[in-house]
Amino acid sequence: MKSLGPAFNRMWGASLLTNLADGVLLAAAPLLAVSLTKNPVLISVISALVMLPWLLFAIPIGAIVDRVDRRFLLAGANATRFVIAALIALAIATQTITIYWLFLATFLIGICEVTADTTTQSLIPQILDKSQLEKGNSRLQVSETVVQGFIGTPLSGFLYAIAIYIPFIANSLGFLVAAVLAASIPAKFLQDIRNEVSEKVKPDFLAEMKFGIGYLYNEKALLRLVLTTASIGLCYSMSTSTIVLFILQELKLTPSLFGLVLAIQSSGAILGALAAPRLSSAFGLSRVMAICIFSA
Repeated sequence: MKSLGPAFNRMWGASLLTNLADGVLLAAAPLLAVSLTKNPVLISVISALVMLPWLLFAIPIGAIVDRVDRRFLLAGANATRFVIAALIALAIATQTITIYWLFLATFLIGICEVTADTTTQSLIPQILDKSQLEKGNSRLQVSETVVQGFIGTPLSGFLYAIAIYIPFIANSLGFLVAAVLAASIPAKFLQDIRNEVSEKVKPDFLAEMKFGIGYLYNEKALLRLVLTTASIGLCYSMSTSTIVLFILQELKLTPSLFGLVLAIQSSGAILGALAAPRLSSAFGLSRVMAICIFSA
């Protein structure tokens, strides 16, 4: 595999580690929630708190990304996740963890995830030439699916079976190393794509947010796409929010195998990604999307 340069390699390494940590957390958080409460409503709140930061903070975080050094913003988001995950592990070890502390931690980690994902996507044009963008995005997307879905989530269940706090220790260490890699991206390899507007007067923070919201509202095709994907995400979260209760209580599966069940979902995602281009070419993007939505 041809290298895309030291800057991309460090960002890619940070992405691999955060996706591994996210995969561990994806299985560990529901398992921890079930150990704290059997109330399905409270457990479903975990899924809501994962999605809520994207709804509330995507636009303001996007405005922040345009104003600061993206390397350090990415490093800061990962460092914050390191601290939160470490505090969860400490709370579990000292038996002071509650479902409400888990709610707060999940929400804060969700905000950091929005920040990290948005910053990573914004860094790519600074690091790679236009001819390399497709290859770089492809590596990030494939590694996210494989590392998070097929390594992180199965590993989490086995670590959880050893001790409840161990997945969160592994989670925090992954974020820590990712923060170091992001901060160490050499500045000399970054293209300053903001030079084109450096001499212009930038709008203030609120004005930039209003512009983003107004642009989304006026671009009807983009608005329909956002509403469609948001609705799909909402319905998916509603249908899977208490799956951990169903798997552990109804199917009597041991917690150590919970991550393997989640990995099966990732298998479906990869098969869908491989089939989508051919199906879309044969039947059209809109038709394939509609069929998939109604089939689900």
